[in-house]
Amino acid sequence: MKAETLGSTIEQRKSGGTLNENQEYTRVAQLRYVNFYPKPSKANFMESNSKSPNRSRDLFEEAQKYLPGGVSRNTIFRKPNPVYAKFGKGCYVTDVEGVARLDVANNMASLIHGHACPDVVDAVQQQLHQGTAFTMATIAELEFAKLLCDRVPHFEKLRFVNSGTEAVMACIKAARCFTGRSKIAKVEGTYHGTYDYAEVSQKPKPENWGDAQRPASVPVAKGTPQSALDDVIIIPFNNPSLAREILNSEADHLACILLDPMPHRVGLIPASNEFVTMLREWCDQNKALLILDEVITFRSGYAGAGEWFDAKPDLTAMGKIIGGGFPVGAFAGRNEVMDLLDPQHAEIPFPHSGTFSANPITMAAGKVTMSLFDHTAVEDINDLGDYARTTITESIREIGLPACVTGAGSMFRVHLKSEPPTDYRSAYMSASQQQQITWLVNHMFESGFMMINTCTAALSTVMNRQHIDALTDQLSRGFRQLRQAA
Repeated sequence: MKAETLGSTIEQRKSGGTLNENQEYTRVAQLRYVNFYPKPSKANFMESNSKSPNRSRDLFEEAQKYLPGGVSRNTIFRKPNPVYAKFGKGCYVTDVEGVARLDVANNMASLIHGHACPDVVDAVQQQLHQGTAFTMATIAELEFAKLLCDRVPHFEKLRFVNSGTEAVMACIKAARCFTGRSKIAKVEGTYHGTYDYAEVSQKPKPENWGDAQRPASVPVAKGTPQSALDDVIIIPFNNPSLAREILNSEADHLACILLDPMPHRVGLIPASNEFVTMLREWCDQNKALLILDEVITFRSGYAGAGEWFDAKPDLTAMGKIIGGGFPVGAFAGRNEVMDLLDPQHAEIPFPHSGTFSANPITMAAGKVTMSLFDHTAVEDINDLGDYARTTITESIREIGLPACVTGAGSMFRVHLKSEPPTDYRSAYMSASQQQQITWLVNHMFESGFMMINTCTAALSTVMNRQHIDALTDQLSRGFRQLRQAA
C-alpha cells in the first residue's frame, strides 16, 4: 500500500475537524498522507513551511511558565514548540489538533505492543481498584520476577527499581560493593542514563574526545566532579585489542565494565561476539564484573540481546518495554552478587529501597506485556525489522544517496553516511549531517510519521509490512529531496 493511502490525517487539521477517540487507527484505510514539505534548496535547506498547531503553541506558552523550557524531558522538544499528544491507539498517536501519526518512536523504544494495548489496559484497571502502592510485598511482584527469571537463564535473582537509569546505578553500586573497587569502564559515546558516572563521555566532540588510543573521560553536565571523571575509563567499541590494552592499565582499580550490546549513539551497531567474549574473559581474569545494559535492547530477543553472545554478563540492567508503558527498571544476575542486597544479612552490604519499586500497577502491566511478547511475537517483530532495513537500504541504493541503515531486531537507524559506522567516532555527525538528519526527521513528522530524533525507529508488534512500506515510501521522498539539494 502506498503512502497516499496510509499516513497522517493531516487534512483533518487543515479543515478544522477532530478525530473521535474511539476510532480504530490501526485500520490503514482510514489514514491519508499529505506532504507538508517543499523541496529543499541549498539556500533554505533547513527551513520548513509548516505552521505550528495553534493548540500546541498555546499549551507550550503556558507550559513555559511552570516547566524549564516548557518540557519535562528534552527529547520531546521541537522548534518552534513541541506538539502535544491527545491519545494513542495501536501504532498511532493523535495530537491535540486531531492529527494521527504512525509511531515508530514508541516513547523512545519503550512500547513493544504500541499504545493502549487492551490486555494491558484491562490488567491495570483491575489493579487500580485493588490499590496502587503498599508498604507490603505483593503477589504481582513475585509473579513478574519469576516470569523474567524463567525467561532468561542467566537471571538467578532480580530486583525491581523505577527507571533504566536507576537500574544502571544499582548495577554499578553492586559491582563496587562486590569487588571493593571504585572505577568503571564503559564504551565511548554510549548512553546509560543520567548517573554522573554512567553519563561520562556520552557525547564527546572531536575537540575534547582525546586520542583514539586512549579516549578522554568527558563530562556531559557542567559541574560534574573531576573525581567522577577520574573513576570512568573509556574504551573503544568493537576493538578488542585496544580495549584490552586500556583495561589492563587499570586492572587493579576496575569494578566493572558497562556495555550496551547495541548502543544507539554509537550508531546502533551490535557488539561483536569477539568483543563481548574478550570483555568476559578479561573480567574473569581480573575479578571484575561484566554489566550488560539492556534497557533498550531487551526487546531484541526472547532473552534480550544477551542471547546473541556466547559469553554471559554478571548483571543485566533493564527498563523500557518490561514496564508495559509504565515507569520501570530492574537489574538481575548472579546469586552471589544479587545477595548483597538481601536484608536478612546482619549487616547489609548494599542497602537498597525505593518507594515505588515493584508497585503493583507496573508489575501488572509488565507481566502482561512480557507474556504477550512470546517467541512468536519476538520472531515476527524482528522479521519486520529485517524487512524495514532491507526495503530502506534498497531505496537508498536506487536513489543514489550516500546513506546507510544499521540496527538489528526491531530497531533501525538511518545514517547519512555512505558506509555504516563502526564506532562512536565514525558515527559522529558533522554539522551539515546533523542538519540534514534533523530536516529528514521533521519531514517525516510533518508527513505523518514519528521517529526518534536521530532518524531511528523502534517497531511495535501491532505494525505490519504495510506500515513499513508507507514509512519507506515517505523516507524515499525525503531521500530524493536530500539528493536534489546536494
